[in-house]
Amino acid sequence: MADVSRLPAAVVEYWDWQRHAACRGMDLAVFFHPDGEREPSRGRRVDGAKQVCASCPVMTACRDWARSVQEPYGVWGGESEDERRTLLARRRREPRTTPAA
Repeated sequence: MADVSRLPAAVVEYWDWQRHAACRGMDLAVFFHPDGEREPSRGRRVDGAKQVCASCPVMTACRDWARSVQEPYGVWGGESEDERRTLLARRRREPRTTPAA
């Protein structure tokens, strides 16, 4: 289960983008894997979800939200859970730079 402590407050501005999502009203099974799912089924499901995301007017907002809360499951904003995990791990390894005084 996702760590809900990282979720933004229940303010309309944080969530309004979801009303415009291409996936709104779709079967969640397109975006979230069922128990025991393996390749090649997983790859086909992820590719199908990414096709929906590719035409979505709020794809960037969706992806940014999933990254900011470190969403561990599903395809969000055209990015799979594995892709998000890799990106977050890379960001943790990158040295933080401080601006010169």
